[in-house]
Amino acid sequence: MSVSEDLTSVQRCLEDLFRTVGRLEQQLGGSLEMRRVRHDADHLRESLALLREAAPKAGTPQRPDLLTIPDDPYDHALWRDSDDEGLGSSDRHAP
Repeated sequence: MSVSEDLTSVQRCLEDLFRTVGRLEQQLGGSLEMRRVRHDADHLRESLALLREAAPKAGTPQRPDLLTIPDDPYDHALWRDSDDEGLGSSDRHAP
């Protein structure tokens, strides 16, 4: 299944959940537990909406963000206090 089809399937399941929660609310009343279930179902609906917005659109290839690296030479002062890897410092002898 594609992402779009999976999201649609989850949406249908959430609609079923909301209908069932509504029936339970009518039968059991507005107890604390029922309010918590209603709140959790609402939270799921909001989360699915956010996920749907963030999901890639069907047929649209996702490219990673490109990072431009300049061709300018680095400032040699950045490397003045570093050791050559594996060679030791220029003013000391390797063991």
